[in-house]
Amino acid sequence: MKVILLSDVKTLGKKGTIKEVADGYARNLLFPKKLAVPATPANLKKWEAEQARLELKEAQEEAEAKKIAAKIEALTLKFPRKTGEGGKHFGSITNKDIVEELQKKTGIEIDKKQLNPSDPIKAMGEHKIKVHLYRGVTANIEVHVVPEG
Repeated sequence: MKVILLSDVKTLGKKGTIKEVADGYARNLLFPKKLAVPATPANLKKWEAEQARLELKEAQEEAEAKKIAAKIEALTLKFPRKTGEGGKHFGSITNKDIVEELQKKTGIEIDKKQLNPSDPIKAMGEHKIKVHLYRGVTANIEVHVVPEG
């Protein structure tokens, strides 16, 4: 019997895939737990419409991520810091600081986990920080740590 999976089933496959399973497995496990529906022509039409909607949504999200990436690429964030002997600055600049400054300057909200590397910046100078925005869409933020004053 052909079924359309409504959610991920560990031994069978991912949500939205069409699988051939035994009749008893479908009737006794998949249907009662609402993990799958029979692959009837009506359900196949719904599934195809849902797939088209998901593809459109993903395309829109990717386009939005590319716009944000273009804004981020053109941006330079400056962090003035007090310095001590030898040009070393006190404290460090964390991902949280970068995210807050990005939000202040552009209004773009990203999660600090999207930044790479996750180590704080402890040295003066220019640093490039990679931002993962969407599958396959990344941007680089240029961070300048300059002496205060």
